[in-house]
Amino acid sequence: MSAAPSPLSTSRAELLNRLSQPETYDLAIIGGGATGLGVAVDAAARGFKVVLLESMDFAKGTSSRATKLVHGGVRYLAQGNISLVREALHERTTLLHNAPHLAQPLAFVMPSYKLLDTPFYGIGLKMYDALAGKAGLGATEFLSCSKTVKYLPTVQQKGLKGGVKYWDGQFDDARLALALARTAAAKGALLVNYCPAEKLVYENNRVAGVICRDAESGQGFTVRAKCVVNATGPWVDLFRQQDAEAQGRPVKPMVAPSQGVHVVVDRDFLPTDHALLVPKTADGRVLFAVPWLGKVILGTTDTPRHDLAREPLPFKEELDFILTEAGKYLNRQPTLADVRSMWVGLRPLVKPQDDDGENTKKISREHTVMSSKTGLVTVTGGKWTTYRAMAEDVLAECFHIGSLPARAAGVTVHLPLVGAPAEAAVKHRMNQTQGLHSYGTDAPSVTDLPGVDAWLTDGLSEAMVRFAARFEYARTVEDMLARRSRLLFLDARKAAEVAPRVAEILGQELGCDVKLAEFQALAQQYLPEQR
Repeated sequence: MSAAPSPLSTSRAELLNRLSQPETYDLAIIGGGATGLGVAVDAAARGFKVVLLESMDFAKGTSSRATKLVHGGVRYLAQGNISLVREALHERTTLLHNAPHLAQPLAFVMPSYKLLDTPFYGIGLKMYDALAGKAGLGATEFLSCSKTVKYLPTVQQKGLKGGVKYWDGQFDDARLALALARTAAAKGALLVNYCPAEKLVYENNRVAGVICRDAESGQGFTVRAKCVVNATGPWVDLFRQQDAEAQGRPVKPMVAPSQGVHVVVDRDFLPTDHALLVPKTADGRVLFAVPWLGKVILGTTDTPRHDLAREPLPFKEELDFILTEAGKYLNRQPTLADVRSMWVGLRPLVKPQDDDGENTKKISREHTVMSSKTGLVTVTGGKWTTYRAMAEDVLAECFHIGSLPARAAGVTVHLPLVGAPAEAAVKHRMNQTQGLHSYGTDAPSVTDLPGVDAWLTDGLSEAMVRFAARFEYARTVEDMLARRSRLLFLDARKAAEVAPRVAEILGQELGCDVKLAEFQALAQQYLPEQR
């Protein structure tokens, strides 16, 4: 295999200098989450001139707070949404091939406590296998009690009748977002985080660009573009409202935010490489216990919200629900004292026009792409697994309304993301402690930097911090410890402990305020006893 190309610099001064140039872009994308980044990769890969503006950090919102699953959606199969499942299974395979350093197959075990559960769910999962076809990751198996316990050593054995094992995928969402950003940049796109778009620009009653502002210096920029894409997730209605006001007409909100809470506990609660799935808890939700980077994620909830908090907090009843339900299926009940970290993601669920947004379990998980009379293209809904297909749909809409000349789709189907090694070279598994494996072919560039042997904690070296500052757009301690490393999401106390040293290194590299105090306060919000 040929040597990996040297990583591109993400010097802030260079990015802002490019932004200040009198360029007319083909595409200006507002929002640096999964969807916006996916659009940037696809458009840049097709040869369009692309700029992407993110108000905070890439994947700061929903896109770093997923359950870390690349999946076809077993529950969508139960709802009879065959087309959504088929598309997601296809995209699951594509993602596993294009980013094998960040996404891998994961086996799930569904324990049965009723005699009919094993055949009932097993037959459904055999259908899941059939829909996947050649893209399947492994055959569904009916398990005896002993086999179920072998795969899930700490499963509650009282009343256990057997189980079902099936396969899906798992990934590191924030680092995948970063790989998308860097892949788009390698294709010529300009991506700038901490540069919020403030106002849409119009010419002849058409959207012709955006006015944005560097959050660090306050410097303003006018960015001209033939097409503007609103990919701000749960926040899309803010720009839709602005666009409607420019047309002098009302607009009906299209997003009903729902929050999903995730709780992280130590691996001894589930010391295995298999995930536990409960298809129907006391209130009909799905419960996961998923091994991830040396810890176990428990989740999730589906609770309507009417605000759009940047750092939403879990409700007490949500934490109680997750811990109580997990205790029913594990031989030890996790408590608040066992929680190493917890986080909340806002899902941008698309609501029907006659829906009041209260029952989020019935609202569409599919994505929606629409355009206004001014040419503003809005995309929201969907899920991480289908980000690439969503991007193709967005560009198809840009072509349909005449904002861009049509160019053939499919260019990202076999496009390896930055860092992707040849698949055969991937020896690690996702549930190992985080380390250099997530850098893929960039690992030698990390180990060439000062501090390669100076470990701040397991899986985080000084060299990694320097690499993040130079090549991964990191600007703050939070960027480093929440998204370049996942330490905040794995162990908030440990993240707070190493934060001062991380701040020192980032300060040396960036020469700006890296917001240590803000991070220390944030870390406390990831611990339940501090609330």
